Amino acid sequence: MTGTIKTKTDKGFGFIAVEGQEKDLFFHSSDLKGVSFEQLQEGDTVTFDLTQNEKGPRAGNVTPA
Repeated sequence: MTGTIKTKTDKGFGFIAVEGQEKDLFFHSSDLKGVSFEQLQEGDTVTFDLTQNEKGPRAGNVTPA
């Protein structure tokens, strides 16, 4: 899937906006591949796998597009 970094926090996580979906997807810095959390900026396009955890859907294997 493809999305855009919508927000980042200073706690090592953020949210990805996906076109056509109302809710943004959570991602954690540990989900990043090939890029550091500091390198990602709001507005960057990323690709990711849709995964599930106990709190619901989230983005995994997040890489810059």
